[in-house]
Amino acid sequence: MIPLAQMAEAVLRCADGREKTDLSRRFAAQWQAAREAGQTPEIGTADPPLHPARPERPELLSPRDVPHRKPGTPEGRIALLHAVAHIELNAVDLHWDIIARFTDTTLPMGFYDDWVKAADEESKHFNLMADCLEEAGSHYGALPAHAGMWRAAEDTATDLMGRLAVVPMVLEARGLDVTPGMIEIFKRAKATNAVAALETIYAEEVAHVAYGSKWFHFLCGRFDEDPKDRFHALVRHYFHGHLKPPFNEEKRADAGIPPDFYWPLTAQGGPTR
Repeated sequence: MIPLAQMAEAVLRCADGREKTDLSRRFAAQWQAAREAGQTPEIGTADPPLHPARPERPELLSPRDVPHRKPGTPEGRIALLHAVAHIELNAVDLHWDIIARFTDTTLPMGFYDDWVKAADEESKHFNLMADCLEEAGSHYGALPAHAGMWRAAEDTATDLMGRLAVVPMVLEARGLDVTPGMIEIFKRAKATNAVAALETIYAEEVAHVAYGSKWFHFLCGRFDEDPKDRFHALVRHYFHGHLKPPFNEEKRADAGIPPDFYWPLTAQGGPTR
């Protein structure tokens, strides 16, 4: 088995979505089998690209240029599935990137266990969305997509705590806020497979946010920093704009993020109960 960081780099350098997620899941299975056998596999080092490999399609546009379609129409539901597939593919790369990019920081093996598991699940999520698109007569790459998805990774490429604060604890936490509404859209359309896929994503994303919170708090403890103050400082530095309510406070709490972490980062700055 090659070192984990080299596995991560190989995933990042694979362009095709289906091939990338297949490679991701095979590497994750190898890692998890070794860990279940009581082994401590080598982490190693890597030279990850600043931007992961991507297929020729979808065309990547500025967020303001991505067409908006009404979710109550078949075309709008396809666009929504496509957007989620794009998010999930980026999440695959984000989770492998955190493994490959920060090997100069000494971390417990549990850190790698968590992010390998998250990458594996994000790979499953992408394939669920790609399957739903194909069931609807479309495919990933058929529509333009958001070009800014990787910006947080670029901005935090040299700052592990910044990466943990912005990617799982802000961007993925936002998924906990919006996914219930998406599920309702597909329930009304009686799109059974899409509902099941989104419910799987919703259930598993809580753990991904929780991994971010856990390891952020771990590093704050290592450096004797106040987690809330450090989180606020990092998000204000790296995140572009304010956090936007409404928030799924129950699921955020399940993931270890209390309201006084995120409400002060909104435009109105409260409440903080």
